[in-house]
Amino acid sequence: MNYSRLAGITALALTLALAQSRIVAQEAPFKAKWLKGPADAQMKDIAQIQVPAGYVFLDGNDTRRLLQAMKEPTSGRELGMLEPTNEDWSVFFDFNDIGYVKDDDKDKLNADKLLDSYKRGTAEQNKVRESNGRPPLEIVGWEVPPRYDETTHNLEWALRATSAGQPILNYNTRLLGRKGVMEVVLIVEPDKLAQIMPQYRSLLAAYSFKTGQTYAEYRQGDKIAKYGLAALVLGGAAVGAAKLGLLAWVAVLFKKAWKLIVVAFAAVAAAIKKLFAKLFGGKRQEGPTTT
Repeated sequence: MNYSRLAGITALALTLALAQSRIVAQEAPFKAKWLKGPADAQMKDIAQIQVPAGYVFLDGNDTRRLLQAMKEPTSGRELGMLEPTNEDWSVFFDFNDIGYVKDDDKDKLNADKLLDSYKRGTAEQNKVRESNGRPPLEIVGWEVPPRYDETTHNLEWALRATSAGQPILNYNTRLLGRKGVMEVVLIVEPDKLAQIMPQYRSLLAAYSFKTGQTYAEYRQGDKIAKYGLAALVLGGAAVGAAKLGLLAWVAVLFKKAWKLIVVAFAAVAAAIKKLFAKLFGGKRQEGPTTT
């Protein structure tokens, strides 16, 4: 498997997402319904999360509408977002029904090799970016190297990069289930990551797959994902499309509006708050939520 090429594909997607992070606040033709904690938020028939006091949850449909209002690409797999009421950070949940991801390579997550693949792939794609008049992307290194918890079946990593002098921090958690992977992305300013992590981990501890959806409930005959943990780190779905080639994958990226949320956080965190205020008038409504 050509990880360097996959990293290049992923890096290209990161740049696209970075370019799309220039948010223009605008009036939205819908009223979002926020679920105010403490409450139980349902993510279809897949999962649920306990929303603590001081937090609000937005269901998958309104999360998608919010992203569209922000001119952000959507995947069609959004199941919700969660955020505190008095701080500038958010957590997004997407479910990718790729099937059961085997963790056979859990002891083979070589952070140095994965980082080298990212850097080599990024260097190749920087040539394309520069020819298109775009600033190069520089991979700084792991903020948190890839690590897998075989008890919880959670995979997480955080990668630092810079582009045009802007810091980029990509913090990802993948929650493995019986029928796919819950893709969780934390959006926070880089210098606030350490401060926010205890709260973020507390939120994830309140997440659970529903009965029949847990990793432990795998049964012979269930759909098996075509790639493992290392490939999830390098882009996940890009692996399945790698045979299409770089240009074909970029076409798929645009056609399906597939989302890799990697944001220049300093600019986006403030913009999200401003957009929330304009879209929803700062009102948080209580009530049950469905997606």
